[in-house]
Amino acid sequence: MNKDNLIQFFQNGLPMSPGKAEQLAEKFKAKKIARNDYLLKQGAICNESYFIENGIIRSYTYDFDGNDVTTAFSSKKMFFSDLLSFFKRIPSKEYMQALTDCETWYLTYEDMQSNFHTFPEFREFGRLNIINQYGLLKQRMLSMLQETADQRYESLINSYPEIIQNVPLKHIASYLGITDTSLSRIRKEFTKRQII
Repeated sequence: MNKDNLIQFFQNGLPMSPGKAEQLAEKFKAKKIARNDYLLKQGAICNESYFIENGIIRSYTYDFDGNDVTTAFSSKKMFFSDLLSFFKRIPSKEYMQALTDCETWYLTYEDMQSNFHTFPEFREFGRLNIINQYGLLKQRMLSMLQETADQRYESLINSYPEIIQNVPLKHIASYLGITDTSLSRIRKEFTKRQII
């Protein structure tokens, strides 16, 4: 593992010199996570924020009926954590589990706070990253209200093809807010449209 993707992510997110991006990246530690391992369990406080070098992480919770519901997928070249638990220091209401073997870079809460105070560039990058995370959450919420299941599926394919290729259908269905049967129908119809 090397930090080239992390350095590039910093530079794409906020204009800064290569030297400054490398200095920020040096603060991150490497962590390999085996498939099915948990990074966070409900009730624990999220103490680490991750950048994914390779792999897919799923966030999920349980509804009133005890059904497993996927709330988010995170994949290559994405930052992720339970932002509310991480920054507010409160117990998480979600689980975070590796769906594949993953290679990540992470910062602890203490390291994050230290970097915010030490590096103005990192503080600005962090602010933009939180805004982007909020934007994704808002976009997802609105899509559940304003788009059909077919549209949500197509959007997921276009935005994150690696998720469609590597994630069990039951997790994709719960993320889209539909049944496995509905997802099978949507996939068949989508495939037919692609062939025509």
